[in-house]
Amino acid sequence: MHIHLGPMLFFWPKAELESFYQQALSQPCRRIYLGETVCPKRREFKSADWLALGRELQRAGKEVVYSTLALIQSPAELLAIRKLCDNGELTIEANDLGAVQLAHEHGLPFVAGPALNVYNLDTLRLLLNKGMTTWVPPVELSRDWLLGIHRAAEADGIRERFKLEVFGYGYLPLAYSARCFTARAENRLKDDCELVCIDYPGGRQALTQEGQAAFNLNGIQTQSGYCYNLINEVPTMTDWVDAVRISAHSRECLQWIGRFEQQQRRPERYPLNSRYCNGYWNQLPGMEWLPSPADMVQS
Repeated sequence: MHIHLGPMLFFWPKAELESFYQQALSQPCRRIYLGETVCPKRREFKSADWLALGRELQRAGKEVVYSTLALIQSPAELLAIRKLCDNGELTIEANDLGAVQLAHEHGLPFVAGPALNVYNLDTLRLLLNKGMTTWVPPVELSRDWLLGIHRAAEADGIRERFKLEVFGYGYLPLAYSARCFTARAENRLKDDCELVCIDYPGGRQALTQEGQAAFNLNGIQTQSGYCYNLINEVPTMTDWVDAVRISAHSRECLQWIGRFEQQQRRPERYPLNSRYCNGYWNQLPGMEWLPSPADMVQS
């Protein structure tokens, strides 16, 4: 099972993002996803910059995938994806069906990202016929649901045609809106936001009246209030999951790449607690944390 570094979901200054990816080179992740998936106004990195960075990472031995926007709202945004497909240098992660169609028209293999609504075998077959090579399921699917699809795909003879990549660590991307929550919180219009989300490099938390982290707001994206963490589930994944995705919200998150990789060779029980969540994996409300007996003793 491989460890992959997902696309950066937050808006960081260009120099900090470049430094982040230089640090990522030393981590045991096989694949690195690049690109902007949340807001097209975030242009510290231009398309040419992403492509240049991708070439550098490839020369260093990493697989590189370019992730597309999850909410395409204009012809210009669709044109940007078309130009990326015209380039043909990098595999893309399609987070919108428009991107799926463009990749298919260009005859390019693609990763089906977590923003696509893929919940059953019929949809997987459709995407495979379009050129899908990796499936990253929606984050709300449970272990049992995914195992059911895995077994059904095996019985149908199509499981070997795609890799299964599970979101294993980070703030869960739950929803996207035409409105920008970060701009609204700063009393700014979306069209005149002055890119205020760069002031919140890890998002902006929304708390309940009881002080519980309900959501993490990241521009037009709503995320889980707690960090999702499946590291203690890794030993149960190795026979049927092909890759686990780490989604970083700080430089320190890169350390989890090594921890997830080590968990396959020398499993250990991490003493996690309710600062994290794993509800969806266990068929519970997503923000909940289901502790193991070891967690309850050590937390």
